[in-house]
Amino acid sequence: MGYILAIDQGTTSSRAILFDGDLRIAATAQEEFAQHYPASGWVEHDPSDLWSTTAATCRAAMEKAGLRAGDIAGIGITNQRETVVIWDRKTGKPIHNAIVWQDRRTSGMCQRLKAEGHEQTVTDRTGLLLDPYFSATKVAWLLDEVEGARARAEAGELAFGTVDSWLVWNLTGGAVHVTDATNAARTMLYDIRKGRWSQTMCDMLGVPMALLPEVKDCAADFGMARADLFGAEIPILGIAGDQQAATIGQACFAPGMLKSTYGTGCFALLNTGDAPVVSTNRLLTTIAYQLDGKPTFALEGSIFIAGAVVQWLRDGLKIIREARETQPLAERADDAQSVVLVPAFTGLGAPYWNAECRGAVFGLTRNSGPEEFARAALESVGYQTRDLLEAMKGDWAGSGAQAEIATLRVDGGMSASDYAMQFLSDILGAQVDRPDVLETTAMGAAWLAGQRAGLYPDQDAFAATWALERSFTPSMDAALRAEKYNAWTRAVAAAQAF
Repeated sequence: MGYILAIDQGTTSSRAILFDGDLRIAATAQEEFAQHYPASGWVEHDPSDLWSTTAATCRAAMEKAGLRAGDIAGIGITNQRETVVIWDRKTGKPIHNAIVWQDRRTSGMCQRLKAEGHEQTVTDRTGLLLDPYFSATKVAWLLDEVEGARARAEAGELAFGTVDSWLVWNLTGGAVHVTDATNAARTMLYDIRKGRWSQTMCDMLGVPMALLPEVKDCAADFGMARADLFGAEIPILGIAGDQQAATIGQACFAPGMLKSTYGTGCFALLNTGDAPVVSTNRLLTTIAYQLDGKPTFALEGSIFIAGAVVQWLRDGLKIIREARETQPLAERADDAQSVVLVPAFTGLGAPYWNAECRGAVFGLTRNSGPEEFARAALESVGYQTRDLLEAMKGDWAGSGAQAEIATLRVDGGMSASDYAMQFLSDILGAQVDRPDVLETTAMGAAWLAGQRAGLYPDQDAFAATWALERSFTPSMDAALRAEKYNAWTRAVAAAQAF
């Protein structure tokens, strides 16, 4: 039993990665699934797709590695956060498609709650802001809009979960309804200071507590994957939301350590230790991980569009066929042009939190073409990251913290782009470190399960295994850096004023 099966259920695909006893990747399988856009700003998934692709990729990875269930010591799960599924406890059938974290349909509800003066209560209890991004208003929408849902929820007939809960329910054949503290902290229904579901928040949003799963540590006994799935039962031993799992995988265990993950969106987490730091810059206070009943907190900045901007170049503008074509295009862009793209396709995340803002392009000329669009797309990710880092520095200093913010550790698909990471270093004026293993999200989930199983080392020994692949250091002139960032801030202001 020298292997861990890590499930990485993401926004556009499900993956399964098998790690051996030395935390090396033994096999990987991945499968994309359909995105559904029933209205402008609405994003949904078919919950059966989330489950079927997860089960299929687990089997495929085991087959590639030539492993049986008896070879696997445990399962670790990491997942897209905030996405909502509600299902019937008896049949296991969802009452509606999953509403995805990117979905903005509840922006009107959030505006109404803000106008009624509720945002401070939300922040005090949950560390979050009133925004459609989080799970709670999506749950309220489903209870209001799906016929009979509220009455069934109050009668205890329905179950709510983020994607981790939905997967565990299916893995265990409906035997277990659980989540972990990191996913619970993203629902806007969980009191991060008291470590329990908030009656105040549930009452505010009309969410019956009977809907909610049990909350556990990130490394815990979450039930057994049923024998008919993989040939024998396998214990589920670790769960963390994707960004928290990446924080663990990057070994950001000390206060002041910072990681940024570049997937569909971009998410930066700063470890703030055992005390929650209240942001004055509209960042989120959240749980980085919880072990042995003790939460470690983080400041988080969330960018909705990072890698998705490259998908837009491919699927929307059709100027590339594959993501890797973006870098050579960007390198050929005309330096005399200053094209700035604000990729607010589903609103702006931190530190702006403007759900109504939409994307805009500035600085176009007759000569602007695919090269300039490619460069502007990659640079937009660097600009947004600087927005987050500036806000984090202010909050970290304001908290009285003694530790400096450490070098930024990056991961996720877009971090493989040397061009994007060099621009990131240039616009931040800071060192950017890319690890040897980019699969940090899956690795974090694997370490949680493996450490619980007694297969992997403790935090200190695990942190010592972190290995650098490449450091990026700033080479941009300070005046040019200031000029470019000023152009970005003006573009964001203009996009919000439109």
